[in-house]
Amino acid sequence: MAEKSYWEGSDHYLCDTELAQAFHISRTLGMPLLIEGEPGTGKTELPLQYAKAQDLELHVYPAGSKSNIEQFVAKFDHVKYLRDSQVEILNAQREEKGLASKMSTAGRDTESLGDYVSKGPAAKAFSSPNSVLLIDEIDKAPREFPNDLLYALSHRKFVMPESGEVIEVSEEDMPAIVITSNREQELPTAFKGRCIYHYIQFPEADKMRDIIQKHHPKVSDKIVDTALDIFYQLRKIGLERAPTTRELLNWLKYIKTFSSKQAIDKLNALDGLGTLIKTQADYEKVQRQLALGGGQPPMGTSLN
Repeated sequence: MAEKSYWEGSDHYLCDTELAQAFHISRTLGMPLLIEGEPGTGKTELPLQYAKAQDLELHVYPAGSKSNIEQFVAKFDHVKYLRDSQVEILNAQREEKGLASKMSTAGRDTESLGDYVSKGPAAKAFSSPNSVLLIDEIDKAPREFPNDLLYALSHRKFVMPESGEVIEVSEEDMPAIVITSNREQELPTAFKGRCIYHYIQFPEADKMRDIIQKHHPKVSDKIVDTALDIFYQLRKIGLERAPTTRELLNWLKYIKTFSSKQAIDKLNALDGLGTLIKTQADYEKVQRQLALGGGQPPMGTSLN
């Protein structure tokens, strides 16, 4: 049976009560967990950290504009099959001529079509019930991709191409499946119906402080307070792309390389701005605000 214990996070991942409950329900019912929310809120990290903490096999499928069910499940290597068929014909001809040497097919047999099936992350995960499968950023895939998953999610099985091999798991043995979406496009209603759904709200300052503690436990309270003040001010000034949790953690990772006094000065001067700001328009907007503030963000007040 697949691992179904209630998981509340780890030393490296803060899993709030609602998310932990949704994840537990999805594994108990043998259904995928669909997580939506802003980029950088920890959607992808959940299955990665869970697999690491529980020492489980992890399979990852990063969705993209060319995603298709063949890449995700399995594909039949027609070129290799054709080559091996030709090799078998040539070997038969050589044998008729009394030649002992043969060309190799690396142990593959054209009578065994399964030898030519290359399993993707889905087939591998379904073959290993006590594993974790991540489908990352499914909203980047063509709309037909989630629709093509409906049968597999409903019946918990895949049929391998050409060979006809069926990979099937029970509800109890269903691997832990997490699907993430940044909501770049709406997912089909029928697809959502096959999932347990959870939306990750962007963390408030108190929760963000706990997240920082997980990743940077030795950073002083003063540095964290200053970084958080500036970070949430930046998120309120109407940027094209507001900085995310991931970017805040990267900023602090850079800042903590300095002494405590230097770190505060670096924060107030927005040193390392490229870790937080990701568009030219946003960079110019922040620079204008800095110029108006005499080179420093006005602490405790809005930047706009």
